[in-house]
Amino acid sequence: MIKPDFAKTGGLLPAIAQDHATGEVLMLAYMNEDAWNETLNSGMATYYSRSRKELWKKGETSGNLQVIKEIRIDCDEDTILLKVEQIGNAACHMGYKSCFFRKVNSDATISIVEKRVFDPKAVYAQ
Repeated sequence: MIKPDFAKTGGLLPAIAQDHATGEVLMLAYMNEDAWNETLNSGMATYYSRSRKELWKKGETSGNLQVIKEIRIDCDEDTILLKVEQIGNAACHMGYKSCFFRKVNSDATISIVEKRVFDPKAVYAQ
């Protein structure tokens, strides 16, 4: 049975979230085996937070959930691709649709190329 090889990388694998309808890359996070199993069982994207050292279901706080539509595993079995339906307007905790909202220009300057769809201070107020 083919499944991600968590042992190969010390227990964490990169997980790319991609909009299933448009193909836009929304974010990159990490999964451990518990996050993988929770994602399979719930049908909702669940990741492992390296900073908090705990599982987090995407959108639990913000409401910007990710419903799994398809899962793929790369040829080396060490990267996960989640094709998701993004519920809410943003995958990025900084308030943008995609975490890849910055563009490197030909002169090496960086431009923001998306509009912010929510204020993270209001959503994640402590």
